Amino acid sequence: MQNPTIAGIESKIYLIRGHKVLLDSDLASLYDVETKVLNQAVRRNIERFPEDFMFQLLETEWYFLKSQFVTSNEGRGGKQKLPLVFTEYGVAMLSSVLKSNQAIQVNIAIMRAFGRLRKVLESNQELAKRSLDLESRYDEQFSEVFRAIRELMSERSVPLKRIIGLGKKDM
Repeated sequence: MQNPTIAGIESKIYLIRGHKVLLDSDLASLYDVETKVLNQAVRRNIERFPEDFMFQLLETEWYFLKSQFVTSNEGRGGKQKLPLVFTEYGVAMLSSVLKSNQAIQVNIAIMRAFGRLRKVLESNQELAKRSLDLESRYDEQFSEVFRAIRELMSERSVPLKRIIGLGKKDM
């Protein structure tokens, strides 16, 4: 893969167990290696990947995640093992395990994508705080305007994937 875009990387970030993560297969694709090669390198250096850096999905998490995108039939070449997922820390640690020029460039782009997502989330939180402050200062003539603003803010401006394990009614 040639120079991945930050937006392209952001589209591969999922929220699982309260962590923003990337799938092993997506990382392997970005690094231009086979998934099994990436996972072998990780397992050879497993002490570098505690659970807050990398973890294996549970069957239910993988089921819900697969339902969000098209996957191959497991009986005909699909994933045989539950995938590993990597947090921002785990991706940073991958740079010490995968040392190619491609890995360096991809890690830089991934770190920028995680940083951009963090900034967007922080700015949305700050905007929500300011809105509440303003609303408390003004009387009910503006309450309808503030209600509309809150509704707009509740829709994510950055398209994060659904939280795994929650149905639409829980979100």
